[in-house]
Amino acid sequence: MASFTTLLFSVFTLFSILFLASSSKDNIPATITIPLTSTFTSKLSTEPLDFLQHLASASLSRAHRLKHGTTSPLVKASLFPHSYGGHTIPLSFGTPPQKLSFVVDTGSHVVWAPCTTHYTCTNCSFSKTKKFPIFNPELSSSDEILGCRDPKCVNTSSPDVHLGCPRCNGNSKKCSHACPQYSLQYGTGAASGFFLLENLDFPGKTIQKFLVGCTTSADQQPDSDALAGFGRTMFSLPMQMGVKKFAYCLNSHDYDDTRNSSKLILDYSDGETEGLSYAPFLKNPPDYPFYYYLGVKDIKIGNKLLRIPSKYLTPGSDRGGVMIDSGFAYGYMTIPVFKIVTNELKKQMSKYRRSLELETQSGLTPCYNFTGHKSIKIPDLIYQFTGGANMVVPGMNYFLLFPEVSLACFPVTTDAGTSTLAFTPGPSIILGNYQQVDHYVEFDLKNERLGFRQQTC
Repeated sequence: MASFTTLLFSVFTLFSILFLASSSKDNIPATITIPLTSTFTSKLSTEPLDFLQHLASASLSRAHRLKHGTTSPLVKASLFPHSYGGHTIPLSFGTPPQKLSFVVDTGSHVVWAPCTTHYTCTNCSFSKTKKFPIFNPELSSSDEILGCRDPKCVNTSSPDVHLGCPRCNGNSKKCSHACPQYSLQYGTGAASGFFLLENLDFPGKTIQKFLVGCTTSADQQPDSDALAGFGRTMFSLPMQMGVKKFAYCLNSHDYDDTRNSSKLILDYSDGETEGLSYAPFLKNPPDYPFYYYLGVKDIKIGNKLLRIPSKYLTPGSDRGGVMIDSGFAYGYMTIPVFKIVTNELKKQMSKYRRSLELETQSGLTPCYNFTGHKSIKIPDLIYQFTGGANMVVPGMNYFLLFPEVSLACFPVTTDAGTSTLAFTPGPSIILGNYQQVDHYVEFDLKNERLGFRQQTC
């Protein structure tokens, strides 16, 4: 049987060919650069407690989805942060182009937008009365509903399963029906609709017959933005575009109010990026085919090696492993790992007074009140990867600080509603985007590895 890497690269090559065939005849640029913007568009509250309660709720929801949800050579785009800790890019679909903001999500794999004038979202966090952007196929001359006979009409959870034409009673050769509707589960939320083949427009370049979801109904979505899945299947944006790697450098969330943007880079070139250290991507468990799992040997807090049991660091058939996620602000650790990490933090930060009241009210732990201290010293969090590379995460990038009221909390979440040392299904550790701030991070799809270096973004 072919290895996972061989199969993935074969699919990558196939979609590269399809992409080249369906692109405009212009010379393919080496890279495309897009603005990347944080979704924290404004302060949620002037009260730290309100912010922390919102953060804890949103983080647990995200962790639940990731763990239990059923679920040119270089192109640069601007990347912007949101209220639940994501980042967005502007993408334009249709003829003439309709521009929408898409959340960049390496933890999912389908590109979809709120679609048609009949779009509804129930139990959603954004205002029902506020008018938000949608993609309207009726205004595009290039939209085409995906047919049931099209090879791209496959199950979103199992891309190797063709859905076929159930409405034609097995006579699919002459069937003209649309591909069956998709239904995507996001833990506590969902989205459903139908697939379109549309033009994806970049300056000086158009990608034709791009597979994009036209979501007509959604439930419990955190924001009104569209979603751009960057995961490891044929549906994702980088796979459809045939890029060999993509990269970003994230600004601190401290700058959210200024609307500063960083960049997302889509890269078709073969050359190595200067100055990067690399960590290998690992084979995915069957239930989680589109996540980016990293080879991690151990974790350090400051100079202290924690000796995390390997079963938590290596993905098994349905649990364990470390994944990196652009759509999760502060990350997650399963209870046994969380206890090891926080116990060491408490030892190294024992000179600061714990804020037990804030911990009780926010659900986060540990929290500290550093009134009377001119500064607070938080040890580095260090991931030691297979192959020898180390990613050093400064304390400012994994602690949430409120210097105006002398408070700080460790915002990484763990399993809710249990005090046992349970080894729950799904990734044991999720490395969130806050820990990636001021790092150039490159997903090298061709060579199955993550590249990174520290730099000011």
